[in-house]
Amino acid sequence: MKQITRIAAALALTLGLTFAAAQGASISGEVKKIDEGAGKITLKHGPAKNLGMDEPMTMVYRVKDPALLKQVKVGDKVTFEAEEAPSGYTVTKMEKAK
Repeated sequence: MKQITRIAAALALTLGLTFAAAQGASISGEVKKIDEGAGKITLKHGPAKNLGMDEPMTMVYRVKDPALLKQVKVGDKVTFEAEEAPSGYTVTKMEKAK
């Protein structure tokens, strides 16, 4: 019984860490368009495995915090994190690439 408990605990820890890593996976991209009024940004980016996107693409994202849109301009290279929300894909964190 102890062995099963240890295995279950190890599995839960592994799954938790994997989920946390997937949620925080940074994606590299380029700003193509900013729509402050709608709180949206168009990003051309590479694969985003944590969102199920295996190929590079250009997509419109909502932003969790509209202030993120004031920190970048069209043409900027960025790294960002996004999640799939009921309202659509949403950028949760973004900064200019170094």
